[in-house]
Formats: sequence, structure tokens, C-alpha cells
Amino acid sequence: MKLIIYLPAYNEEKQIRNVLLNLPEKLENIEKIQYLVVDDGSQDRTKEYALESGAEVISHGSNRGVGASFYSAIEFALKNDTDILVSIDADGQFDSNEIPTLIAEIEENNVDMIVGNRFSSGRPQNMSKIKYWGNKKIAQLISYISAQKFQDVSCGYRAYNREALLRLNIFGKFTYTHESILSLVYQGLRVKEHPVKVSYYADRKSRIAHSIPRYALRASAIILRVLLDYSPIRVFGALGTIFFLIGSAFEVFLLSYYVFSGSFTPYKATGFIGLAFIILAMFVFLLALIADMLLRMRILQDRQLYEFKKNLYEN
Repeated sequence: MKLIIYLPAYNEEKQIRNVLLNLPEKLENIEKIQYLVVDDGSQDRTKEYALESGAEVISHGSNRGVGASFYSAIEFALKNDTDILVSIDADGQFDSNEIPTLIAEIEENNVDMIVGNRFSSGRPQNMSKIKYWGNKKIAQLISYISAQKFQDVSCGYRAYNREALLRLNIFGKFTYTHESILSLVYQGLRVKEHPVKVSYYADRKSRIAHSIPRYALRASAIILRVLLDYSPIRVFGALGTIFFLIGSAFEVFLLSYYVFSGSFTPYKATGFIGLAFIILAMFVFLLALIADMLLRMRILQDRQLYEFKKNLYEN
């Protein structure tokens, strides 16, 4: 078996060498281990130090985001006949000694993707309460959409088997963590969490969530897009129902007034407002049906892309 340990890196010259030097060189049942650093437009000596430490380096000309970095890692892994890809942050916050455990989870439990869970014992030390609260809320949302319980859906410490790599079709450049889970779950693959240790430094600023409002906005946009892609009936159905109930309330009020007074005056406009909401609801329900048809096309497209990549990389 071949293992690639992948590190997304952006201006990580202070930690990249230590992280790479602490990665495992040999593992049981693994014939070859390769280190891959995706340098996402760093302006320091990240690339130089990574090469000196024995890593293969893919360089982006500009900062394109961890989602784009992950896509580059997937392409590299598939082209190099990788059986398992492990992703770990380049800032030294995770314990690389846990890599064998993540691999064992995939091999022994027949799992396609392992997601590191930083919150199995509660809020990690030095992680702000607002970031912890935000992560938990996003996890609840992903759990609702996927119909599978997750505690931590934003952790970058993960492991994927080759089947997962072939099936992943990632579109978000800013981040990939939520989209990848939903994509694989909706394709019927097995995704499981595993507790991992994490060390947050009090003076460390997150590369991804340095601005909580900005991160929340961009991450929510990705989640909404995936929700529309994979569960449009829930979104448009709920929205259409709200519009229909509002319109019906206006019409019931007008009808009740007519029954008691024998006239629509002075509330004739109420009827037109209610009718407008009901028409809008019908339009949204129509969108739900169209989006559901597009979902079927998306599922078919995922299958076709899977077969295409399987023939491309395995023949």
C-alpha cells in the first residue's frame, strides 16, 4: 500500500520543517510513504523548507484557499497510485503519532473517510468560545443535512481511501471540509469520526477563520450551495410552504371578514396580497421540482465522473 501525507501550507516557514520531520517514515502494512506539501501562494520560505525536508511540493502562484489546495492533493494522489491520503495541518497543532490510528480505522472498519474529531472531550484549550460555538452549530447543520451525527466537520486532520478520492468532486476553493463530507455521504460512502488531539497556541491566528464573520459567511455559502445541490426539496419546499401559509392567512382573514360583514371593503387589497404569496409559493414549489431533477442529474454526473477518473487513473 502507498500512503501520502498531505499538508496544505500558507506562510508556514516557522513550523513546516518540524512538522515534516515528525511525520512517520515507516508504518506497518505500508510499503511507501510520501509527503506532499501544497504551497498555497506562500510569501515566505515555506516551499524551500518543505523541499529541504524531503517533501514533494505543489506550488500555487497565488493564495487560492484550502479547497483548491485539497483538489491539487487529490489529483496528485490519484496520479501517483495512492491507496490512502492523510491530510494534516502544517502548523503543528495535530499529533502526527495518531496517523496509524486513522489508517487502521479505514483498513479494519472498512471506512472510506475518517474525520478527526477535536471536540470529543469538549472545547479544546485556547480555542475561543465563539469559534467552538460556531463549529458546533455548523456540525449540527451538516448532521441535519446528511442524516448522520457529527461533532466536528471542520477539522483538517483526515484520512481517505482511494474510493473516496475517486468520488470526491470539490467545487469550493475557500474550504472543502463540509462539502467533502456531504458529497461522500450522499454518494453512499462510509464516513466516520475519530477523536484526535489538538493544541491551540494562545497567540496563533487561524489562517482560515481569522475573521469569524467572514468565515461564517463564506462557509455558509458553501453549505447552502451543497444543500441546494443535494437536498433542494428541503430548501425550496420549506420556503414554498412558508409563502403558502402567509398567503393562506391573508385569504382566510379576508374570507372571515366577508362572512361576518358581507363585504370585502376595506380589505380588498388583502386578497391580492394573499394571492400573490400563494402564486409565489407555487413558483417556489416548481423550482423545488426542477432542482430535484437537477439533483438526479448531479448524482448521475458524480457516477460518470467516478467512472471517468477510475478509467483515467487505474488503466
